[in-house]
Formats: sequence, structure tokens, C-alpha cells
Amino acid sequence: MVTGRVHSLETFGTVDGPGIRFVLFMQGCLMKCQYCHNPDTWNLDGGKVMQLDEVLAEIEPYLNYYRSSGGGLTVSGGEPTLQAPFVRALFREVKERWNLHTTLDSNGYNDGEKIHELLEVTDLVMLDLKHINDEKHKKLTGVSNERTLKLARWLSDHGRKMWIRHVFVPGIHDAEEDLIALGEFIGTLDGVEKFEILPYHQMGIYKWQSLGRIYPLDGVPSPTEAEVERAYRLIEQGRRQTACVR
Repeated sequence: MVTGRVHSLETFGTVDGPGIRFVLFMQGCLMKCQYCHNPDTWNLDGGKVMQLDEVLAEIEPYLNYYRSSGGGLTVSGGEPTLQAPFVRALFREVKERWNLHTTLDSNGYNDGEKIHELLEVTDLVMLDLKHINDEKHKKLTGVSNERTLKLARWLSDHGRKMWIRHVFVPGIHDAEEDLIALGEFIGTLDGVEKFEILPYHQMGIYKWQSLGRIYPLDGVPSPTEAEVERAYRLIEQGRRQTACVR
């Protein structure tokens, strides 16, 4: 019996891949991002244990919306690759039953060779690059960015489609050399269909408080429109520089 630990689900997601999507949020994450708006997903033993058929039953009533909009199923988290066998079985089943588009929303803290069977039934990977500078990544998330960058390279080398997302926090992500370096790295990758900056917000503070945790970014504002535009400009500068030498 295939089961997974599920944090929550959303039936009409519009920002987690193309079209209207069913979004399944898995429980468990090994990164401890300072800006995380769902720290309640970190616990590997939390969430609700669900069988594969239970999740399929939640998806089925909305199939017409997903098909007509060019949408499908997105599995997010937490970090879904920590439950790769369950997600692989779910992706395979929705493809065989309904030919749904599948998207994996991941922080990349895994190994492409270890999860290649999951990636074989994944149409799109939404990869969150938390920070290009490894020391700053460790401070921000508690772990190195080595696995994430390695997975990005694996996806590129194996012809996989990617959307890359980058949360922008003032004071953490605004160094010019980091933004250019991020663009340079993205410029070396094949298969990147979209790049998006996600402006930092404070919407998850109450969850930290409810868990009795000290919110590490208390008082940090959301970035201004000008700050986000500057970040896009510098990242694009880095991408162009790399493109010129490829």
C-alpha cells in the first residue's frame, strides 16, 4: 500500500506551474529557511498519512478545470523528493488515468540519480534556488547549496524542463556580485523555460509564533519594486555574459 505524509492540498492553484492545478503539499523538509512561511512542514513525522487512492479521489472532481486550462498536478512541500516513491507513484497514476501534466516543486536538496525514476514521470521541475553564495545559503537555510546546484546541472544535462524561482529578501539577496553570479549560473543551464523572483513577505510570521519559534527576519521589509527590478536586471546581465561565452 503506497502512502505519503501530506501537509495540505489546494484544488485551484494558479502560480505553481502552467494553468489551473491541484497542488499537494508534502510533509517534511531538511532546509530551515529563515523566511519559510510554512515551518509546520519541517517535521518529517508530521502531517496526515494518505493513501494514493485518497489523493486521486481528491483530484478527480476537478479534472475538467485542469484539462481545459492546460494545467495539472503539482506536488510541493515541504520537500516532495523526500517522499519520492509516493510522488512517483502518484505522478505515474495521474498520467496513466488522466494524462495530466505533472510538476515537481523542489528546493533541489536531493540527487538526480537517486530520484531519476520520479523525474521520468515529471513534466516540469520548479526549482527554488535559495542563494547562489554557499556560505550565505548555509546561513539562510542551514545547509549547503551544493545539492541544489548539482540537481540543476543534472536536469540540464538530461534535457529536463525547469522553471527557476528565487525568493528575494532585502539585505540577504541584494549584493550585486551574488545576483550576477546567479544569472551566470542560470545561463549555463539548458531547459530553463522561466525565471521568477518571488518578493519576500511576512505572511508566515504567525506560524512561527504559534510553534513557539523566534522569527529570524522580524522587522525585515518586503522589497520595493525598484529593488526587484534591479535584481532582475543584474541577473539578466549575468545570463547574457554567460551566453556570450557558451
